[in-house]
Amino acid sequence: MNDSNATNEPGPSSWIGKLREVFTEQVSDIGDLIAVLRKAQRNNILDGDDLSIIEGALKIREMQVRDIMIPRSQVVTVRADAAPQEILPVVIEAQHSRFPVIGDGLDEVLGILLAKDLLPLALKDDRPFDLKQVLRPVTFVPESKRLDVLLKEFRETHNHMAIVIDEYGDLAGLCTIEDVLEQIVGDIEDEHDSDDEVFIKPLENNNFTVKALTPIEAFNEFFRSQFSEDEFDTIGGLVLSHFGHIPHHEEAVNIGPYRFVVLDADDRQILLLQVSVNPPNEA
Repeated sequence: MNDSNATNEPGPSSWIGKLREVFTEQVSDIGDLIAVLRKAQRNNILDGDDLSIIEGALKIREMQVRDIMIPRSQVVTVRADAAPQEILPVVIEAQHSRFPVIGDGLDEVLGILLAKDLLPLALKDDRPFDLKQVLRPVTFVPESKRLDVLLKEFRETHNHMAIVIDEYGDLAGLCTIEDVLEQIVGDIEDEHDSDDEVFIKPLENNNFTVKALTPIEAFNEFFRSQFSEDEFDTIGGLVLSHFGHIPHHEEAVNIGPYRFVVLDADDRQILLLQVSVNPPNEA
């Protein structure tokens, strides 16, 4: 009997019909497309994780390297003329896999050192070791480069790190392929990641990236501000209350001497902010 093969699971025609129904709406930009995809998620065509990854892939088209780069002040470098005894402690303490190698100054990046290329030193090999001979080529990118373009370049060149330069050609920071991928799939933790949450990262020109989950207490301590902890627990909650709606990428609001720009948000909450601190006479 045909009925014996029936199941409660919807057939392909069922979800295809739902998908067609969702995409009957007019889509003219990324904002419209995200709205349609969120409707698909509400109709159980996409699950939450799928939607988050798709949104992340779309948002990197609107984000620039300056939005996520590790700022100059936090870049760990190795000097090209450093002795092995000086290099190994730096590599061990930082626990990174790649290090920019500099010449006479921080702005002269000669190449990239892979930590694994130092294994002969760890094995106490007596052969002479010339750091410059093991350097990998360095890729320079401007702060304004779009993240989707950078990701494509990473894939094509098989590089994992780019040195970010400012308009004067000076070192502004660095960006890795992991930094870009985290904007799509969320935080990628490895065995070297600390359990301590890093909520606030300094950028150049008195700017900072701040995770929306940063506790108000931690924000106040870092910025010496005096936001009340009675009504909101996180800085994201405080900023959201001033918007009065779920903001989109690059929407901004001023709260006292602070300007908050949304770097990332989903349909429920703010995820990442850029914070600028204005002098009192500009607030």
